[in-house]
Amino acid sequence: MARSQSRYVCQSCGEAFLRWEGQCRGCGAWNSLVETLVRDPGPGRRPASPPARADSAPVLLGSIGDDRVARLPIGIGELDRVLGGGLVPGSIVLVGGEPGIGKSTLLLQAAASLAASAGPGGGEVLYATGEESAAQVRLRAARLGLLAGPPGSRIAVVAEAEVGRIAEHARAVRPRLLIVDSIQTATVDELEGPAGSLGQVRQSAYRLMEIAKGEGIAVVLVGHVTKDGSLAGPKTLEHLVDAVLALEGERYAALRLLRAAKNRFGSTEEVGVLEMGELGLRELADPARAFLVEHAVPASGSIVALTLEGSRPLLVEVQALTAPGGYGAPRRTASGLDPNRLALLIAVLGRRAGIGLAAHDVYANLAGGLTVDEPGLDLPLALALASSARDRPVRAATVAVGEVGLLGELRAVSGLERRLREAARLGFRRAIVPAPGAGQARSAVSGIEVLEAATLGEAIEAALIPAAPSGRAVVPRDEATSGSGEADRATESRRRC
Repeated sequence: MARSQSRYVCQSCGEAFLRWEGQCRGCGAWNSLVETLVRDPGPGRRPASPPARADSAPVLLGSIGDDRVARLPIGIGELDRVLGGGLVPGSIVLVGGEPGIGKSTLLLQAAASLAASAGPGGGEVLYATGEESAAQVRLRAARLGLLAGPPGSRIAVVAEAEVGRIAEHARAVRPRLLIVDSIQTATVDELEGPAGSLGQVRQSAYRLMEIAKGEGIAVVLVGHVTKDGSLAGPKTLEHLVDAVLALEGERYAALRLLRAAKNRFGSTEEVGVLEMGELGLRELADPARAFLVEHAVPASGSIVALTLEGSRPLLVEVQALTAPGGYGAPRRTASGLDPNRLALLIAVLGRRAGIGLAAHDVYANLAGGLTVDEPGLDLPLALALASSARDRPVRAATVAVGEVGLLGELRAVSGLERRLREAARLGFRRAIVPAPGAGQARSAVSGIEVLEAATLGEAIEAALIPAAPSGRAVVPRDEATSGSGEADRATESRRRC
């Protein structure tokens, strides 16, 4: 009978060795040997091919039945939104994020919500932790207020890191959800490598996948990240799982974003917005307003952008600051933005709009710790840079969206009407958007004035407050300081002065 043995297999050529070596003797690759379990058929024997399954015959695509699998709604709306409606039984999900961002807190709350839900979605939850003791998990549950009621009697906690024993507990408890915190601490006894090594992480993930597929249990893994923000471990781990979720945000800020980098059962464009509080992560009543900052008076270098994350419009404040540079190369600092896109817009402003920033230090930031990488952010960022360079604030209650080309032209973005409706709902009265092309029509959105601009220069003149003969910006008295429609406190203060 074939036995499993530990070998160090080269990931480049497939050559196997008994011991680890820095360089593969087969192909010469360095640091490519990974400890792997292999089947030894025995001396003089060849590995037998597995028998063909009865259901492995080819089937026409149109004749395949529509066997819909009932999802397990967790009960946390933002998490269910990113997953596509809930967990799929038999699936395996990987949740990654920076240390202290709230991964364990989110999953413990998800376990409590699933355990407390009535009907087919409720049931037992097995929480296997290799980083903490059972008493430490209880302390966190007590801090989050999750001990009372069904969660205290339906969540089983086991402080175990060996995957074989976790599998035994899972088959005995038969939970609907198995949480492993974390995959970097999981080990397989047959391998000699330490926890977190490439071989241990990959083999542990394979064993947990067998539990998920074979027993029909939804498995959620917690994954660590490296210094550059990518998930630690082999790339096979991300290919193996059904969904990869990333919990993002500033560690010392309250807002958290949940994104799906991979999802076999839903869209990868959805984003969840959560807020960290004393009782853990909670959903926001109005996520579109979460990243807006109220200003008492109009400030130069600030404008609200209309972004679209999946099917959800989000309004975020774009801030920019320009200052004359000193000796050496000028600084370019971007937070939440693509620095390459920032450098491109600086060049377009100098060449096409007459705003030279080549010798200036430039700082750009998205308020609230949000990270956005979409072309529609080009126009708001360019307007914020122009506003700071000319020291002229953007007109109040104004939003902007659009892509900027190398010739200074503005290009349309997708989902414009949806973005405009959200801006009108939040009280904004003016929107600067790219002019439609020839033969294109745009339906009007009630409650907001749409200013169409064909070039970046036209958008700058439409967005910025006119300058007085003295060079200072003149704020019209009838403009509000925010998009909420409240009284103009800043205008009143200027009248008194």
